[in-house]
Amino acid sequence: MTVRALGAAAVVIVITANAASAADISRPYAYSAPVYGFNWTGPYAGLTLGGQWGSVTNNSGRPAGVEGGIEAGYNWQSSQFVYGFEGDLQASSANDRFANFQFSNPWFGTVRGRGGIAFNNILFFGTLGLAYGEGRVQVGGLTESTTHVGWTGGLGLEVGLTPNWSAKAEYLYVDLANQNYLLTGNTGFQSNIFRLGVNYHF
Repeated sequence: MTVRALGAAAVVIVITANAASAADISRPYAYSAPVYGFNWTGPYAGLTLGGQWGSVTNNSGRPAGVEGGIEAGYNWQSSQFVYGFEGDLQASSANDRFANFQFSNPWFGTVRGRGGIAFNNILFFGTLGLAYGEGRVQVGGLTESTTHVGWTGGLGLEVGLTPNWSAKAEYLYVDLANQNYLLTGNTGFQSNIFRLGVNYHF
């Protein structure tokens, strides 16, 4: 149900963006800077919220939960091409228990390159980079935590709603590579993330 709800929200963003573009054409002086010719260049920062679900490498655990946090980045634009970098830090409730074993991913972050094609205020982009985060295992009454490092990649859609505000829908695959736990041996976590976000462009 969470994935369906997030997908429906993404559709709403696209419909809203189309409506905003249509309104801008009919009222070209509604903004001091019209949506037509939207400029993606510059720094931005914002908030994200979404769902996370995945699997643990050495057992049948399927951790899932809600994730959300902050992000910031910088874009450059050359004609229709937009490229830049983005970093984010997220808190997550993803966890699952299998028999007497529990795995959770309390937080994670990414540092990524980002590039895509803009059609005025609509940007389609791909992203690839570094991922890191905490893994926490519990076996019986014992708990152990460690930091994982891995990679991430994904696709997304971002829509400029006004000259300073944009909204986005994004999918990321995050691979937090195996780390050696005293309690469980080599353990890693691969997860899928679908999230929505809003950014302010400075």
